[in-house]
Amino acid sequence: MGEATVETLEGRTALSPIEERVDRPAQARRAWMDRLRTPRRPRLWFEILLIAVSYWTYSLIRNAVPEQKREALQNADWIWRAEEVLGIAVERTVNHAVNSVEWLIVGMNYYYATLHFIVTIGVLVWLYRGHPGRYAATRLVLFATTGVALLGYYVYPLAPPRLMSGEGFIDTVLVHETWGSMASGNLANMSNQYAAMPSMHIGWSVWCGITIVMLARPLWAKTLGWLYPSFTLLVIVATANHFWLDAVGGLMCLSFGYALSYAWYGGLSYALPRRVATRISPPRRRAITAAEPAGAEATATGLRA
Repeated sequence: MGEATVETLEGRTALSPIEERVDRPAQARRAWMDRLRTPRRPRLWFEILLIAVSYWTYSLIRNAVPEQKREALQNADWIWRAEEVLGIAVERTVNHAVNSVEWLIVGMNYYYATLHFIVTIGVLVWLYRGHPGRYAATRLVLFATTGVALLGYYVYPLAPPRLMSGEGFIDTVLVHETWGSMASGNLANMSNQYAAMPSMHIGWSVWCGITIVMLARPLWAKTLGWLYPSFTLLVIVATANHFWLDAVGGLMCLSFGYALSYAWYGGLSYALPRRVATRISPPRRRAITAAEPAGAEATATGLRA
């Protein structure tokens, strides 16, 4: 009495109707999760809306972080001393050397202000058009990287080198009067100046570089994929917007993004199928299903003849 299983005619044990009813919600949940994890063709309107809302939210939260100036400057001093101990505190030397070549530093100012967004959006568009099956998983890496970076801005306020007093760093945007940073000059009030750790210029550029290297076919494109994050690292240091260790923080955030995407999709995003099957609308599916028996019967008849 109370047994939950029944014997079938073949002698095999099967679930009772009660167990089947209890198991259905779990099966439905598993099926729902499987659908979420299955790569599907992205919808353009949704992607545009998602990117716009996400960037607006990112900017809003980043700039809403209290500007803890005293703590941020103390952290900057600690980072600088730590790099001196490690023997990698060469940011000031790079900053002064590049600043002495006016055309180069002016170009870097504009590079810092623009390519961060242009290249990232360009890679997203390329993924959307050329690799729709890998798009969602690779986009998740970028979004997760950016999301965890926001936590870093809250828990570890950090001033960029150009705002340190007494260390001799040059704010290249102010000196050369270029529009090169949302946190310099007249635009300083529009951006949180003490959110330098981690560096999303590095997080985003390395994401772009890896994606291009992994998925692009031409050798010149792969070469650009390698060069872009490398030159970005030089730019953020030369313009005194970041320390080397800020770049390390950006790489740590990116590693989290890849780990989350791997766990969710069950594999590396670049190893997923390039294309996804086009979903067939229900009326068309019914029409195809209804036509299959007739076609099969006609084929069988032809074979018999």
